[in-house]
Amino acid sequence: MKHLLIFLSLGLSLRADTATPLFSDDFARDEATPGKEDIGNGWTSNSAWRSKGHQQVDLIDGVMHVTKHAEADHGVAIFHNVEFQDGIVELKFKLGEGDDLGVDFVDRELKTVHAGHLCIARVTNKAVTLTDSKTGGMNNEIRERREKGDKSPELAALLKTKSKSFKLDLKPNEWHSMNITVEGDKMSVKIDDQDTGSFSSEGIAHPTKRMITLAVNKSADVDDVKISKLK
Repeated sequence: MKHLLIFLSLGLSLRADTATPLFSDDFARDEATPGKEDIGNGWTSNSAWRSKGHQQVDLIDGVMHVTKHAEADHGVAIFHNVEFQDGIVELKFKLGEGDDLGVDFVDRELKTVHAGHLCIARVTNKAVTLTDSKTGGMNNEIRERREKGDKSPELAALLKTKSKSFKLDLKPNEWHSMNITVEGDKMSVKIDDQDTGSFSSEGIAHPTKRMITLAVNKSADVDDVKISKLK
């Protein structure tokens, strides 16, 4: 058993050593115009068309503060282009009561799914949920069935296989870290450097992740984003 643990530890170290850094951001800057959304460093958001142009992302004291505007008709989505097949996303986050943060892997060139959604890790203070969107709820055919009111046991059973949740007990309004590794058809998550869970599903293995989207339905604080490529 001891030898197995040493082997696994070495394997994780080797994987980290072979990762190629692609992008990082500590948000240590201010907007050019106070009160106007201007994230910088390659980030964009959906505020222009989802919240009538109202600012939803604010850089304050080296932290990205995200708050859905009262007039928004959709959660806040913050985009950054980055390309890999397998990779690691690390960040720090802080959530209040009822808040959540999703890290969405996207390929907008894939036309069989809504808006290119491939897979997502979504964290609250109570749980982290890993989802295969490509062959699950964001698949165009499945999404159309759901929009038409399909509540068949067959569809419900299929969708149940496309995600897995793991319980958490995080203190609200405190900083926590998240590490998401996508490798092959498996997505693994660590919260505060502790293995939290992993989930395997075919859609996760999509060969071209072209974008990372931070998805916020209410509010969240984000800092120290790092993205690395394994493959």
